[in-house]
Amino acid sequence: MITILCAGTTAAGFRAGVPSIIIPFSNDQFAWAHRSYDLGVGAKPISKKDLTADNLAAAITYALSEPIVTNAKALGEKIATENGALKCAKIIMKTLDFDRPVKQEAVLTL
Repeated sequence: MITILCAGTTAAGFRAGVPSIIIPFSNDQFAWAHRSYDLGVGAKPISKKDLTADNLAAAITYALSEPIVTNAKALGEKIATENGALKCAKIIMKTLDFDRPVKQEAVLTL
């Protein structure tokens, strides 16, 4: 996935289990780009000023290397086992001191 991103786009790439090539240009995009690289699921971020055909080609080659593809797939599989909406609902109910349990069916999932 080659992207100019936001947190949601990055999360979608992580969830899909595909390597990322991120070209950040503002705000939290730099943090997410570095997080992808630090997790080993994407190429080193390319700044807008450093974006050239050669740099992009190198990033694509890196992102399609076996370790990065394997890491991205493993991260996607790990995320697939999580149910963040249910966990969040349980935390909210506990914080609000509700006594009734939160049922999986009551929580919308994507």
